[in-house]
Amino acid sequence: MTSPDPLAPRLPSPVEEVRDERFARHGLRLLLKRDDLIHPELIGNKWRKLVPNIEAARGRALVTFGGAYSNHLRATAAAGRLLGLATTGVVRGDELAGRPLNPSLARCAADGMRLHFVDRSAYRRKTEPEVLAGILRAAGAEEAYVVPEGGSNAEAVRGCRALGEELRGRADVVAVACGTGGTLAGLAAGLGAGGRALGVPVLKGDFLAAEVRALQERAFGGRRGTWSLDGRFHFGGYARTPPALEAFAEDFEQRHGLPVERLYVAKMLHALLTLAGEGAFARGTTLAAVVTGRPFPPPRPPAGSGQPASR
Repeated sequence: MTSPDPLAPRLPSPVEEVRDERFARHGLRLLLKRDDLIHPELIGNKWRKLVPNIEAARGRALVTFGGAYSNHLRATAAAGRLLGLATTGVVRGDELAGRPLNPSLARCAADGMRLHFVDRSAYRRKTEPEVLAGILRAAGAEEAYVVPEGGSNAEAVRGCRALGEELRGRADVVAVACGTGGTLAGLAAGLGAGGRALGVPVLKGDFLAAEVRALQERAFGGRRGTWSLDGRFHFGGYARTPPALEAFAEDFEQRHGLPVERLYVAKMLHALLTLAGEGAFARGTTLAAVVTGRPFPPPRPPAGSGQPASR
């Protein structure tokens, strides 16, 4: 009897229409592309980006990079546990080495990932060959397959092209939150003529357009699809969730019964609502919002639901 594939996905991920008068009053339809339901542990774009890299690794150990609250580190650690692959996570900030692990890094460690902390200066220069070699040597990961921060490389971009193909002809504008740009690069390539991808960066800075162009060049040999970025909705930068964003996310959850991940998904949904109010979309436009993740840790069930609290 063949054992089940531990990375078997639910694909294509569901598309759900939500009724929201804040969009309807502008003549807009809102769809949710539920990539958060692809896999119970490799959520959303993490499955789409990691699996092509795992296939390229051909059984080698994996080493990758991220901050203290990195969704990508958690997904890589989970994949390693599910597949029996050794994983190393290079974490930004050597000052964290002597502190108790936060819940995100604790999950990585529980899944078997070795954590190696590096100073922020070296981390910023990790793509330089000599610096990278030194980091890998210090981490004992010189023979490992390197997955870049956020998982974004040519393999990942080609994997994310299927996301656009699944939405082709179903929406006029598809919005996705962006960290390193790989999902947007693949999404735009898959949408085809008539579809536009809108990226919502969650980090400050104007570097992402160049990154997306470079990723498409490496994956496809040049720019593909129609895409743009709106950098106004980072709310102060990565992992910044001020009260206004929290209030928006809680309101969306109550309206639609969808747990809203704060670091990426909430910022993207807030951007769509703001742009709708600004008249950025013509009446009759169908919008699709890619739900790339779930809250971490999982929300507690309502009191009296009979379900145990998640741990």
